[in-house]
Amino acid sequence: MQPPADEARRDGAEDAQWSRPEGQVWTGTLLLGTCLLYCARVSMPVCAAAMSQDFGWNKKEAGVVLSSFFWGYCLTQVVGGHLGDRIGGEKVILLSASAWGFITAATPLLAHLGSAHLAFMTFSRILTGLLQGVYFPALTSLLSQKVRESERAFTYSTVGAGSQFGTLVTGAVGSLLLDWYGWPSVFYFSGGLTLLWVWYVYKCLLSERDLILALGVLAQGLPVSRPTKVPWRQLFRKPAVWAAVTSQLSAACSFFILLCWLPTFFEETFPSSKVMGLGLSGVFALCLGHTSSFCTSVVFASASIGLQTFNHSGISVNIQDLAPSCAGFLFGVANTAGALAGVVGVCLGGYLIETTGSWASVFNLVAAVSSLGLCIFLVFGKAQRVDLSPAHEDL
Repeated sequence: MQPPADEARRDGAEDAQWSRPEGQVWTGTLLLGTCLLYCARVSMPVCAAAMSQDFGWNKKEAGVVLSSFFWGYCLTQVVGGHLGDRIGGEKVILLSASAWGFITAATPLLAHLGSAHLAFMTFSRILTGLLQGVYFPALTSLLSQKVRESERAFTYSTVGAGSQFGTLVTGAVGSLLLDWYGWPSVFYFSGGLTLLWVWYVYKCLLSERDLILALGVLAQGLPVSRPTKVPWRQLFRKPAVWAAVTSQLSAACSFFILLCWLPTFFEETFPSSKVMGLGLSGVFALCLGHTSSFCTSVVFASASIGLQTFNHSGISVNIQDLAPSCAGFLFGVANTAGALAGVVGVCLGGYLIETTGSWASVFNLVAAVSSLGLCIFLVFGKAQRVDLSPAHEDL
């Protein structure tokens, strides 16, 4: 029998859930938001080769710029989840999107502020990472509170599919913009669309009063709702929690390596073709390193993108199943680990390319990391809730 406190918490959560029409509108809006998140994130990898030529960067220096995003990204994961649990994930997403949209659109201006191009771009990417780091933890918190458990996997996988669609859009449209108007146009495109999305959400979906209240709370550093005690010790005693964290780490690390280096791979390996390809699957990443055919490479990269969607309905939803009361926090921890691994993985990728001269070494690394995460999740992963009483104690 459920303790009274747990029943009351569950009943209150059900009252706050979206109706079906609200859920449909928000699902579509968040799908577009995730798409634009990745449009902004992928702009630098898509432009890296062209910018390297303009500014004289070698692979190691390009790797520093590309990986610097994740230094910022890993620092705000837990903060994003905590703020989402406190003031509402939709408000956290809107505020951060307005800032990262502006910075993305302003990146070409920052690049030409002075002669220290590498330093300015590294700072810009760190700042973008800081702002985008709150998105998925806040999204996880939002969906765990607003979406019925029976619909959560479908909703999260639908919204998460925006990451693949966003990389496809930026890769396809971005390569054309890059060819026609130069690399600054890619940043104007993705940053401008993000700011339009922010304007729509602000005007049509959010209450101005609630947003002002959230801003006031952030300015004062005060809680807007009842304090939430995170059962730290109980959570991290569970093998299923460690399995979810490790699997998210592997998935994020593999994806980040490909996210940053695949555009350069296609640019250098098939310079006469306009294409993009970003994704996860370790099997197809392994195959990418052992083909010299352009068409086959496109197929492998596209398959990797499609298979990434299964992570959203598997690992990411598993975190919500394990601890819905603090899903934002737990996802933040897992994604922080993934971002830190991404920093190492992206830098290591640049080092491997520079020293071995072979792209196969990078794709072999991705395959190994992905396989490790899969094995751990299959052995230790569970969907049983672990945050119920007596979890809510000051530990």
